[in-house]
Amino acid sequence: MIPVTSFKGRKVALFGLGGSGLATAQALVSGGADVVAWDDNPDSVAKAAAAGITTADLRGVEWHAFAALVLSPGVPLTHPKPHWSVDLAHQAGVEIIGDVELFVRERRKHAPDCPFIAITGTNGKSTTTALIAHILRTSGRDTQLGGNIGTAVLTLDPPKAGRFYVVECSSYQIDLAPTLDPTAGILLNLTPDHLDRHGTMQHYAEIKERLVAGSGTAVVGVDDSLSSLIADRVERAGTKVVRISRRHPLAEGVYAEGSALMRAQDGASSLVTDLAGIQTLRGGHNAQNAAAAIAACLAVGISGKEIVNGLRSFPGLKHRMQPVAKKGEIVFVNDSKATNAEAAAPALSSYDRIYWIAGGLPKEGGITSLAPFFPKIVKAYLIGEAAPSFAATLGEAVPYEISGTLEKAVAHAAADAARDMQGPAAVMLSPACASFDQYKNFEVRGDAFVGHVAALEGVSMLI
Repeated sequence: MIPVTSFKGRKVALFGLGGSGLATAQALVSGGADVVAWDDNPDSVAKAAAAGITTADLRGVEWHAFAALVLSPGVPLTHPKPHWSVDLAHQAGVEIIGDVELFVRERRKHAPDCPFIAITGTNGKSTTTALIAHILRTSGRDTQLGGNIGTAVLTLDPPKAGRFYVVECSSYQIDLAPTLDPTAGILLNLTPDHLDRHGTMQHYAEIKERLVAGSGTAVVGVDDSLSSLIADRVERAGTKVVRISRRHPLAEGVYAEGSALMRAQDGASSLVTDLAGIQTLRGGHNAQNAAAAIAACLAVGISGKEIVNGLRSFPGLKHRMQPVAKKGEIVFVNDSKATNAEAAAPALSSYDRIYWIAGGLPKEGGITSLAPFFPKIVKAYLIGEAAPSFAATLGEAVPYEISGTLEKAVAHAAADAARDMQGPAAVMLSPACASFDQYKNFEVRGDAFVGHVAALEGVSMLI
């Protein structure tokens, strides 16, 4: 745990007592703050009280006594309308911050020179975050991994000299971190997302820009126009910018030429490494992720050799294009984290003969945007509530069956792939749907897929 000493002896309001919220309350108390916490969920309040956190309905307390409101990132700050706790804080002139802001204040106070890499972007954040942490760890660095990737940042070990932090930041977390100042900050890309919480694409982009604007070195993907403009703006403001691209050669920066990753510097380009053969980094999207990891690791002093060793040994992010088993020329791929069509596209783009398991709780737009990948799909196996609508979209373009359950889909896809005599193939769970009609979350769904694959005869597990 990182004790939050920056509010020692002061009174702090905290709203939102889920996993990260409770951890934040405990970190504040550990650092000497007087915390009063609340949540709209009575069970969360009871759990916090049982853990020794002072709880009280914040609608009935004196707000002028508070030094800050620490808000859970899941609680609306601006859109569709501010949460009532936000309104009360504004009325009292109380600053509103989140757990990432508390972390950066503690780092500045106790170990301002310890390297800190922060990662954001609409897509690819988690893979890039995990990849960077893997490179650092395999190079022998003391590495702390947390943030939006699933480990609350304040549960990490405290800042000290030589300790590296790799933190995934959602737009919600950045919005609550006004002094975010990573050693290297990464903005991968921008596409429309979370507009229900940010109102407009412009506001969403402005929030993402804050992460790189406050960085010592800003690593920015320039394959979309919004991010490219941000790179230009941040550079004009005096920040060192390293541009990355998966699509175009760059005069300066890190870019992909096919599977080769190139570094352009001082008018010359040189090969960093080739991703060909690294199963966990297949596809153009992973070329972008790897380019960002290379640029950020160079910025914090990691050598080219150490970076290449880390790239080649990367085990992949669990549930994201994760090769889990092989049987002859068939690879079984767990992409359960693909909970919408856009998220499923990278996996579908990375293999040429796919036995595709898709479906679950459908998202708006369905799978129509995936039509360019339909020629790669040998057959689809549809599960969950989305099965009828997905079948209608596939129509005559792709052979399909409505399998209903994941267990049946795995068995049928594996059997059909085994009869495929036309070369390498992938049996892939890439649902393009949420999991909640059949599973608690995408992690449970992915674990179920792995379990069903492991039960097949003759497979060799890779995990």
